[in-house]
Amino acid sequence: MRENELSAIVIGEAIKVHQQLGPGLLESVYEECLMYKLLQTTLFVERQKPVPLIFEEVKLECGFRCDLIIERKIIIEIKAIEALNDIHTAQILTYLKLTNIKLGLLINFNVVRLKEGIKRVVNNL
Repeated sequence: MRENELSAIVIGEAIKVHQQLGPGLLESVYEECLMYKLLQTTLFVERQKPVPLIFEEVKLECGFRCDLIIERKIIIEIKAIEALNDIHTAQILTYLKLTNIKLGLLINFNVVRLKEGIKRVVNNL
């Protein structure tokens, strides 16, 4: 499955989670619920996957963790904040570069309509 097809599935499941729970909960709650919904679709999902950093030819375990990685093709970064801003985009773009993954989705569940809390980020490799 291609990135756009996968992202449509992820967004659909995220909307279902948001419709049931609404805004105002912790990121960890949304992450757990979205993980549960995505596993029901039979997609391969990795949660809190460590992302190593290569610095001057040395592999460093710096504590970077991707919230969710779908089919090794999309990174999902979950937020429950007032508003997404440039630092969140920079964060997911860094994860995309470190993992050589092309597409990331920033999903902020702390909004009235989830559509307003989703941002696609593309790594131009």
